[in-house]
Amino acid sequence: MPEITRCRICSNADLYKFLDLGSTPLANSFLKSKETRGEKSYPLNVLFCPECGLVQLGYAVPPEVLFRDYIYFSSTTDVMRLHFAKLAEEVLERFSKPDALVVEVASNDGVLLRNMLGKGVRILGVEPATNIAEVANKSGVETLNDFFDSDTAAKIASRRGKAAVILANNVFAHIFDLHDFVKGLDCLLEPDGVIVIEVPYLVDMFEKKEFDTIYHEHLAYFSIKPLVRLFDAHGMEIFEVKRVPVHGGSIRIYVQRNGAKNRMTGAVKKLLAIEERMGLHARPAYDKFANDVERLRTDLTGLLKKLKSEGKRIAGYGAPAKGNTLLNYFKIGSDLLDYTVDKSQYKVGLFTPGMRLPIYAESRIIEDKPDYVLILAWNFSERIVEQEREYLDGGGHFIVPVPSPRIIGRGDTV
Repeated sequence: MPEITRCRICSNADLYKFLDLGSTPLANSFLKSKETRGEKSYPLNVLFCPECGLVQLGYAVPPEVLFRDYIYFSSTTDVMRLHFAKLAEEVLERFSKPDALVVEVASNDGVLLRNMLGKGVRILGVEPATNIAEVANKSGVETLNDFFDSDTAAKIASRRGKAAVILANNVFAHIFDLHDFVKGLDCLLEPDGVIVIEVPYLVDMFEKKEFDTIYHEHLAYFSIKPLVRLFDAHGMEIFEVKRVPVHGGSIRIYVQRNGAKNRMTGAVKKLLAIEERMGLHARPAYDKFANDVERLRTDLTGLLKKLKSEGKRIAGYGAPAKGNTLLNYFKIGSDLLDYTVDKSQYKVGLFTPGMRLPIYAESRIIEDKPDYVLILAWNFSERIVEQEREYLDGGGHFIVPVPSPRIIGRGDTV
């Protein structure tokens, strides 16, 4: 795919590059050995559209490279399992009807749709990652192994009929052709159907300095303003929106065709007002964010180097995609961290892209007892600290990197 020179929502060519994270490897391209021969890197810079407000990457890696063989399984953490179970319950209660078709785009391993099995609705997942779609199908969640676009939507509609509910969790930011994607939603949706989308929220990213949520899979970083414009262009409206805590702060938007049956709430106007107060529709806020990122780099690397100079041993906790953005941009390698640990069986035994840190099982923390542990999966900090109380009680310390580095020891809370 080409370098992005026009906004993917409004086609404005006057895009402002406010952050350049250099050329980095793909955040989920874990290595089988420390050997990096053949490891590819791609530009990672971020642009702001002053016309519609969309924040987007300046370079798009082809989706076939990113998603056909994928290592992120949504069912790995109990936090996400519970989150999706509650979302499934809400959808069934508010929007479904007997024998309705519920389709989830980028359904991953079926963690959400599994909660709808045997509940009187027909379900279908659409998942481009072949390895993950296979896992979902084996678990009983019927899953179409394909990318979702207007053509795929038309095929589903012709074979299964229209959908009463379409779900799209943590996928909207991955889409290059946003207008074609929404066209597909429109093609597949019943006249009074509802679309429920979750996506990380730009307000949280700015407030909490979550720069590491920027990586090649995330082509866009959404506020409400550009989303309203996008759906309006297709005769749709956001009738409700909720802020949810997952992934460091996300928004769940509820979309219908203009004038459909669901009552409009005031939440959209409230969030638009917050965005306006924060200045998210003008350049100065983006310059400030870039400066905040540089300050964070100085502070975190300075802390780690100081601890190492004192003879302290430091490990990482988690091997999330966001962690690899942080490690690579801050140049935190084996000189500062001995290794990292992760809950996912699919990552244990591999090495992180770029910085090549070995990944071990979580039990390594108790066995090895490093002096400090940098929580790379900071969005799960509360769960990690609670789970590893034995490590803290034994004198260990955690470092939470964002929004600014802080140390948690015995008796401290997140």
